[in-house]
Amino acid sequence: MRLTAKRWLLALTCMALLPIGNLTLAAALPTATVGSAPVRILQLSGPYAGALAFRPDGRLLASGDGRGTLLWQLPGERLIRRLTEPGTVNAVAFSPDGGLLATAGSDGRVRLWDVTTGQLRRTLELGTYYVTAVAFSPDGTRLATGSGDNSAVSSSANSVKLWDVPTGRLLGSLRGHTDVVTGVAFSPDGRLLASASRDQTARLWDVATRLPTRTLTGHTDVVSALAFSPDGTLLATASWDASVKVWTVPEGRLLHTLRGHTAPVETVAFSPDGRTLASGGQDREVRLWEMATGRLARTLSGHTDTVNSLAFSPNGQWLASSGSRDRSVRLWAWR
Repeated sequence: MRLTAKRWLLALTCMALLPIGNLTLAAALPTATVGSAPVRILQLSGPYAGALAFRPDGRLLASGDGRGTLLWQLPGERLIRRLTEPGTVNAVAFSPDGGLLATAGSDGRVRLWDVTTGQLRRTLELGTYYVTAVAFSPDGTRLATGSGDNSAVSSSANSVKLWDVPTGRLLGSLRGHTDVVTGVAFSPDGRLLASASRDQTARLWDVATRLPTRTLTGHTDVVSALAFSPDGTLLATASWDASVKVWTVPEGRLLHTLRGHTAPVETVAFSPDGRTLASGGQDREVRLWEMATGRLARTLSGHTDTVNSLAFSPNGQWLASSGSRDRSVRLWAWR
């Protein structure tokens, strides 16, 4: 039976706290939310709630924290596995077939995990201070990584690297950014790679030639994250200048500048149908924007610390948000 929003509210209100090892799964309603958006809260006992990613089939949610990565089974939000590694997990990404999970660590390594068994399949050594971002190519044969070193300028540390997934071999480095690379994303057709950086720019790269095709300028502070629309015609960039910009691809023409956040924006994500863009940041709020008009459609409140990661479930039913030091992941039934 399909649950209406009213029934979701009733069900969530009646749910109790469920201990799971040293974590707690809680269900509650968001506070100060515009519109009806029932929320389920995964309350973590670790020091930090970090990067998020749904498996392509929507049955698993990966969430990074200060002690590794947690895998949650959906529906039911049941914790089924913890992948332990030293330091903070800055980014997570599932392979297109859902068989591998890549985790980017503050120890300068990317780890490839077998999702079914939880076994570590491969470790990629970047040799830098920390790894900030990971993304699989649409065919699953390539992995892009972003990295940085706060003490290095115009060095190989602040670069995008391409790896061969089956062998773990480094295919090459895409150099051009002059500060830490904060985000990477493949276009849906796999021909372009986008990168964001603390140098206040985003760049588009031709994957085949590994050469830059566009440099997107206009932000006045760190470009903290980016995301392609599902059809590959738009690229959204988030910035510490408290704005989100939406660009046409491949032309690089500025389509929208979205203003409404009152503090640096840390993350963006497109809905599966491409009609909505979600953004989150240091003002602790999630904002939903209509792409057709650039209009702010809804604000979701409830996190008590920076919203540092967002991910839509593949079916568009859920929007997951991570609240860094409030140690929670929230699942919003936004439709």
